[in-house]
Amino acid sequence: MAQYDAILLSSFGGPEGQDEVIPFLRNVTAGRGIPDERLEEVAHHYRHFGGVSPINAQNRALKAALEAELAARGIELPVYWGNRNSAPFFADTVREAHAAGDDRLLGLVTSAYTSYSGVGQYREDFEKALADTGLGEQMSIDRVREFFDHPGFVTPFVEGVSSAVHQLRAQGIADEAIHVLYVTHSIPNTAAEASGPSFGPGGAYVAQHLAVASYIHGETAPAAAWSLVYQSRSGDPRTPWLEPDINDAIDELAVAGLVKAVVIVPFGFVSDHMEVMWDLDNEAVATAEGHSLIAVRVPTPGVHPAFVSGLVDLVLERVNDVPVDERPHLTELGPWADHERVGAADAGNGGAA
Repeated sequence: MAQYDAILLSSFGGPEGQDEVIPFLRNVTAGRGIPDERLEEVAHHYRHFGGVSPINAQNRALKAALEAELAARGIELPVYWGNRNSAPFFADTVREAHAAGDDRLLGLVTSAYTSYSGVGQYREDFEKALADTGLGEQMSIDRVREFFDHPGFVTPFVEGVSSAVHQLRAQGIADEAIHVLYVTHSIPNTAAEASGPSFGPGGAYVAQHLAVASYIHGETAPAAAWSLVYQSRSGDPRTPWLEPDINDAIDELAVAGLVKAVVIVPFGFVSDHMEVMWDLDNEAVATAEGHSLIAVRVPTPGVHPAFVSGLVDLVLERVNDVPVDERPHLTELGPWADHERVGAADAGNGGAA
């Protein structure tokens, strides 16, 4: 068994007031030399909501839900929370854990899929936090595997798509007139390919999303058409990113004239991030309504009991060093492999893969 002292809930972070928006965006774009005037063009998304991203409140709720689930199962592991781009920053959280005597941490990263921003960058964050605090010899950070096809993550989306389709059927819309849009965050094509070239075009990132979308659709609305689409593209317009954008896809569906409704499934997200609230609930829904299409947006997992329970299962999977062939997964791509440990503290035989 791997002996962990605590769990590190690890997330992207977000501003919690108007005065935090630009500093937050500076952190997000660090090293790219983007002036504040250009950052302000993006900041209007946050300004629209009072400068407050929902992500920190969602992580506080998830932390509380995890603590309750752990307590209910009699698991004595405290939960710390750290962010990449806003307080509480990872270095501060690492210091807090060390001060409490919790040196062997197991990271729960709020990113279900394989990509640089969801995997490699978090490893760099952990390495930097241990280096900046000088605690690399005393502490270690492992992390649970990518959970894109874990039942705890997928079940809320199965329920959501099923509910949305039933809602549309009740309005007299046949499955053949429904198109389900499985949407995730777009990334540069080069980044997608780098996530796992052996998986074909788009790398592991695209392959994982296609596999999960196919599973969800087979369980919910096989008679309806579906497609994988993307959102939240940013950066240099000359750089190719994964396409199609969800708004372009809705435009094309409207022109074809074969559907009356779209179901929007934000299965690239664990909770209602700013990108969900702005890019989907605002822009994508407006695009659909502009074409007189009904749009139903499926909830993200948030603190759904299956998701919270699944995250604790992933923790126990590492604590108990569960054999690979006994780890739950819903697609042929899973279960994804464990990650190597960051730091030097010994976590027993279940730390590094």
